[in-house]
Amino acid sequence: MKSPGMTRRRVLSGSVALATGVVAAAARPSVSAAATSCGGLTREEFLEYVALFNANDPKFIRFYHDDVVFELPGTIIKGAEAIREFYGPVKAHVHEKVEVTQFISDATGIAAELPTEFRVYKDWENGYFQRPLKVGEVMRTISFGMYEVKDRKFKRIRATRYKQIHDWRMEAG
Repeated sequence: MKSPGMTRRRVLSGSVALATGVVAAAARPSVSAAATSCGGLTREEFLEYVALFNANDPKFIRFYHDDVVFELPGTIIKGAEAIREFYGPVKAHVHEKVEVTQFISDATGIAAELPTEFRVYKDWENGYFQRPLKVGEVMRTISFGMYEVKDRKFKRIRATRYKQIHDWRMEAG
C-alpha cells in the first residue's frame, strides 16, 4: 500500500533536488580539499611557477624548498640555489618554453605532461646538450614531471623526457 504523502511527483522532485545539491556541492571546492590538494599548491600556482620559469624570472625558485632534490636522467641537483645555477648557462643561450597539457594532483603532489620548446638565441659551443648549438636551432620534446609537494613548495622533482617531437633543426625566429 502506498504511503499517503508519497506520490511519484514528490519522489521525483525530491530526487532532482538531492541530485542538484550533490552536483552543486561537488562543483564547490571545500576549504579542506583545497588546502590539502597538491600539498597545498593549486593548479593556478603551478601555472604561475611555469610562467616564472619560462620568463627566466629568478623568483621561480620560491616554489622550491631550500633542500629540494631535482632528478633528471643522469643528473641529481640538490638545493634551490643549485637548480637556479644549473639553469643559468642554459637560459643564457636557450629560451625554454614549457607548457602544461596534463595536470594531475593528489594530497602529496603533482604529475604533469610538459611539452617543451628549446629555442637557441645565442650560440653555445660546449653546453648541456652535448653538441654545439647555433642561433635559430629549435628542439621540441614532451616530458613528464613528478613534483612532490610539502608545505606548498616542491620538495622533490623527478623529470624525464617521454618523447622527442623533433631533434635540433633550424627554424625561422
